[in-house]
Amino acid sequence: MLDLAVVNAGGTTGEALAATTTLAQRADELGFHRFWVAEHHNMPLVASTTPPVLMAHLAARTTRIRVGSGGIMLPNHAPLVVAEHVAALEALHPGRIDLGLGRAPGTSQETAVALRRSVNLLGAEDFPGDLVDLMGLLGDVRGEGGLWERFSATPAATSSPQILLLGSSGFSAQLAGRLGLRFVFAHHFDQGGTLEALDLYRNAFRPSPALDRPHVTVTANVLVADTDEEADWEAGPGRLMVHAIRSGRFSPLLTPEEAAALPEMALARAAPTNRIVGSPPTALAQLDRLVTATQADEIMITTVAHGIGTRLHSLELLAGLWPLGLPAAPVDQLVEGDPG
Repeated sequence: MLDLAVVNAGGTTGEALAATTTLAQRADELGFHRFWVAEHHNMPLVASTTPPVLMAHLAARTTRIRVGSGGIMLPNHAPLVVAEHVAALEALHPGRIDLGLGRAPGTSQETAVALRRSVNLLGAEDFPGDLVDLMGLLGDVRGEGGLWERFSATPAATSSPQILLLGSSGFSAQLAGRLGLRFVFAHHFDQGGTLEALDLYRNAFRPSPALDRPHVTVTANVLVADTDEEADWEAGPGRLMVHAIRSGRFSPLLTPEEAAALPEMALARAAPTNRIVGSPPTALAQLDRLVTATQADEIMITTVAHGIGTRLHSLELLAGLWPLGLPAAPVDQLVEGDPG
């Protein structure tokens, strides 16, 4: 699961982070494999700004689930600093830490300048080199002349975090393949290009010390409820949120009643989407379709809803879907932008 600690209208940062903690604990109890938090800055909608801090909190309050970043935006940080943060987390919680890395700023250009302290550092040209340096500092050494030859992220490591490269483009897909890393495609961005990027990744893949075969994770925006009608109602605020973001607005999340009352809701509903919304049988058919089309090794879900009870119920219903063993829906290909 991926969570952004979305702030509700009228709510607080503390409440959003508490809801994320509750969600992580329930995901741990239900047997989910990973729980990731994002890096976004200067947004009234998102309380997840510092993944290492939140990861430390969540790992300390769960027992089994892997905790990670989805992701840390590497151009915002010095590789040595990221390596030190994550190496400390791995030492505290060995075998449970994921380092998901991205190259986008996770914010506006103005905020990116404040983070990086220079307009000359707004590009991502250094990303491949910084990635290799970070990998080397965490024990995955590739070549010679990197930071790892002069610096140490931690004095006596006995294990390493799992490194995954996030992306929504062909660039990240090919880089992940060439480095032999796990690749996570942001299908939940609803921007298309999923199958094309996965083909690029698999075609570019070269076995590495970290991985001997391609490993794909596909993210999906998923909300499950007892009935299709209830799921559609609870998904309203999330649909409106996406519509607002595409219009340049990052307002806190409304209730379903507040969202339904706005004239913009009709436009939000009319927009094509790959969002998965429905009862358990409906969601299972769509999830199976996604897995069949992408041949994903893992599906990482994110659930946007106003109430923590709604999100927890969706998580619990999701946990029971695949063990049911119901037949997958027939599929020839994934159609980008299907109404959901």
